[in-house]
Amino acid sequence: MSTAEPLLAAEAVTRTLPEGVTLVTDISLRVEAGEFVAITGPSGSGKSSLLYLLGLLDRPSTGRVLLEGRDTAALSAADLAALRLSRLGFVFQFHFLLPEFTARENVLIPIRRKGSLTPDAGQARSLELLDALGLADAADKLPEQLSGGMRQRVAIARALANDPALVLADEPTGNLDTKNAAAVFDIFARLARDEGRAILVVTHDAELAQRATRRVHLVDGRIVSDERQ
Repeated sequence: MSTAEPLLAAEAVTRTLPEGVTLVTDISLRVEAGEFVAITGPSGSGKSSLLYLLGLLDRPSTGRVLLEGRDTAALSAADLAALRLSRLGFVFQFHFLLPEFTARENVLIPIRRKGSLTPDAGQARSLELLDALGLADAADKLPEQLSGGMRQRVAIARALANDPALVLADEPTGNLDTKNAAAVFDIFARLARDEGRAILVVTHDAELAQRATRRVHLVDGRIVSDERQ
């Protein structure tokens, strides 16, 4: 493993709820740029809890999470939100597309929130991403006019809108058939291999996890194996 600063690092991270339930325990993990990591484990093993901690959507009870060498523990909620918007992208099991917005308009949402592109540049960026994911002809269609696989590809385009260094996905193929699930994992593999993005995917599907270049397996909130291929 490289001794250089990793893109993402969790150091002895534990998350315990106020009622005393511990979700993850003493997890240390380094993720480099360009890695495609599948987080696996049985139901209730803490996979999604870990992803939420690594994605700065939740804070650890003890330990710390560093993004690009920056300790996120001391950041305010507003600073964390800004960091997520600019450096992280999220894809979930349910696409969460706004039904009244077209595919292009859904991809534009994070671009407009960040506000670093002109309106014309933002439009061009959204169309570029949709085209790269084979959705150029669907840009002006509403989510209800798209198949499940197409909707999830729109959600991936939206996650990439602000050029994130790290994409985190929580069971992104849970509602897809085998063919579309494989296509989504192929997209993630390409983003890691060709664009150097780090990809973290929670999945219960062992066959899909084999497409990742690294597999982190959790049991009872602890990492029990960490394998690369």
